[in-house]
Amino acid sequence: MSCAAALLGLRGAAAPRLLRATSSRRRWSNLGGGSCEPQAGTAVRVGCAAGFWGDTAASVPQLLYGGKLDFLVFDYLSEITMSLLTAAKAKSPDLGYTPDFVFTAMGPYIKDIHRKGVRVISNAGGMSPLVCAAGLQEVAKRADVDLKIAVVAGDDLMGEKDSLKGDGITDTENGKPFPENIHSMNAYLGARPISRALELGADIVVTGRCVDSGIVLGPLIHSFGWNRDEFDLLAAGSLAGHLIECGAQCTGGLFTDWHTIPDWHNMGFPIVECSSDGCFTLSKPPDTGGLISFGTVAEQLVYEIGNPECYLLPDVTCDFSQVSITEIPGIEGGAVKIHGAKGSSPSTFYKVNATYLDGFRATAVCPVIGPKAVEKGRQTAESILKRTHLIFSQLGYEDYSAVNIQILGSEDTYGPHAKKKIDDGPREAVIWLAVHHKQKKAVEIFSREIAPAGTGMAPGLTAVVGGRPRVSPVLKPFFFLYPKRNVKINIFLNGQHVETFQEDLTFTSDVVVSLDSPKTDDELRDLPCGPHTYRLEDLAYTRSGDKGNSANIGVIARHPLYYPYLKKTLTAQALENYFQHLLEKEQPEEKLVTRYELPGIHGLNFVLKNSLGGGGIASLRSDPQGKAFGQMLLDFQIKNVPDLKSLIE
Repeated sequence: MSCAAALLGLRGAAAPRLLRATSSRRRWSNLGGGSCEPQAGTAVRVGCAAGFWGDTAASVPQLLYGGKLDFLVFDYLSEITMSLLTAAKAKSPDLGYTPDFVFTAMGPYIKDIHRKGVRVISNAGGMSPLVCAAGLQEVAKRADVDLKIAVVAGDDLMGEKDSLKGDGITDTENGKPFPENIHSMNAYLGARPISRALELGADIVVTGRCVDSGIVLGPLIHSFGWNRDEFDLLAAGSLAGHLIECGAQCTGGLFTDWHTIPDWHNMGFPIVECSSDGCFTLSKPPDTGGLISFGTVAEQLVYEIGNPECYLLPDVTCDFSQVSITEIPGIEGGAVKIHGAKGSSPSTFYKVNATYLDGFRATAVCPVIGPKAVEKGRQTAESILKRTHLIFSQLGYEDYSAVNIQILGSEDTYGPHAKKKIDDGPREAVIWLAVHHKQKKAVEIFSREIAPAGTGMAPGLTAVVGGRPRVSPVLKPFFFLYPKRNVKINIFLNGQHVETFQEDLTFTSDVVVSLDSPKTDDELRDLPCGPHTYRLEDLAYTRSGDKGNSANIGVIARHPLYYPYLKKTLTAQALENYFQHLLEKEQPEEKLVTRYELPGIHGLNFVLKNSLGGGGIASLRSDPQGKAFGQMLLDFQIKNVPDLKSLIE
């Protein structure tokens, strides 16, 4: 039984839906016809101007002046960002939010945002949403703009730390017990509090931690009055949010066929135009770079998801497995229609991301130039570690908890799939040397011993990138579930508390679901063989990302006729074998790769457990978020198949 199927039977009776008086009256733009045609006069346009903390400042003006928006959203938070903001707030209570939102994204444009009536939602509050809102209020005051700025607070659960220690809570990913030295705890709140803040008249809504897609679903719930049990609509709105929450990643950024994407310097940012029946299109402002196509959007659909039939969110459990993406002809820069998302009851629990202090780390990055650069780099890194070992033994320090040596340029990341070296290898390489130790002073010793390699070891060591390596605390993630009924969500308006929001648990369910084992399709047994071999890149797009210490790799067939061959060849075991050099097994017989299917887009999704060396800032690797996994898989060989290209000519 699938997760969605198990929960579908538990829906409550539907309540009448209201269309809010504040909803947009802008008509559906000329993005083509088809079965997913919106109702006239009910379309709402939402643009996303940030996919992470540090995204380009060029996005706001293009969306504000060319997007014809009702809502402008900014998604700044990831697990890594929350760890950084936690550390910042520990230094000063005036920190802990993303100042880029206040001073770079909003400050220069706040008058025009107000004049155009565009409402803004952002999770820029991070660990300090009230501080963020206060800063934004000052910016508005200096611009002589009267704005109602709301804050959704309550995701911070640090006040419950002591009461949770004896509750037997374990990490949902690895089963480890609740840590002693918890540094932060934040629940992933849903979209309903955002919708309520808009209903109270907010022009801008600032949140702390919430699910990324919630910043889009919130305004859609507000605009269309979607009820808690209208699960298919909530799933569609969540999908709209999921697709645009990472900004330019769905408009050509990170695309497998990167060489076909024009004008990176002016990359367009995404806009979804949604109707009250859940249909939506995805486009970008005119006269911008990038591309919206089946491939660019399908890649983002599979980004950082697990089981597509059971995508758990606070407001709805989504089934994206049958979602279809259809290109709309005749639109400059491209546009697509998306439909087919299904929903079922959400859980009575919030997911919580806690962090705990686990020692200290530092990373040295040093270019090496000249003959045998790889060999020189590796010997230099090993010698630095040997020297620090001697110092540790003299001072009575224990050994490192972990080290990672990579010589970038030698294809260390590829493991056994690295291409054979020619002659003495490249004449340019980069040392990546990272260490983890329980004691800060030990890591400080390591940091001081990098520069001496420039005079006392190999020739051609040209620099220490960024100067002496910075010693920083390691905040490891700990994920667990926490009852929604125990979370107190407060809504503030212009600094004043106006309401305590309580989640309605009427249409929720915690049915324990056993997922079906993957079935072997009869069509795969009868697939014809042949003498041909293809690289995966010839047949598919890929996109990879992370969740904690797990990575996911989405694979989408370039043509439906390729899909059966991908399913037959790309098994979970095949990927486990391919990435075995990056997987860390806790038990010899443990299976770390799971495969899921998305037949709606002719796609596969692989989840690779324990594949990131701890993940986030806990990882010592050069790719702690698995961003390159999809790229590495492009060289996978699809063997003994017919002339597949002739099938589509």
